[in-house]
Amino acid sequence: MRLIFLVPLLLLLPMPAAAFTAQNGMTARQVGPTEIAVDHHARRDDTDYWCAAGDFARRALGQPGETRIWRATPKPRGAGQGIVFTLDPARKAEGAGLSHFGAGPRDGSLSVGMAVANFCRVNLPYWRD
Repeated sequence: MRLIFLVPLLLLLPMPAAAFTAQNGMTARQVGPTEIAVDHHARRDDTDYWCAAGDFARRALGQPGETRIWRATPKPRGAGQGIVFTLDPARKAEGAGLSHFGAGPRDGSLSVGMAVANFCRVNLPYWRD
């Protein structure tokens, strides 16, 4: 009988944000109106984090390929910490962007399309020897 009263109460509690699995197997979630957190994954390069953020922005948020993303977490990233990205240039971490050669602004941002096309390894297991 007590269970009947407990279930509705449990439904009122805040639920954790659902995690999104990117093409490269990393997990990301929205943590603010314009912020995307990519969880820590051992032995991953920064470009893997950019892939996950771009894939989340494209598939979960429905952003077009030309949308710019910036790193919001300052460098260096602490051991065991993920990286937060932003769609808002005012929230970017100065000097924490990705240096790249090619088209587009030199403000440390990448387009969603470039992050996915250049940095995502689709459905491949990721091991380093």
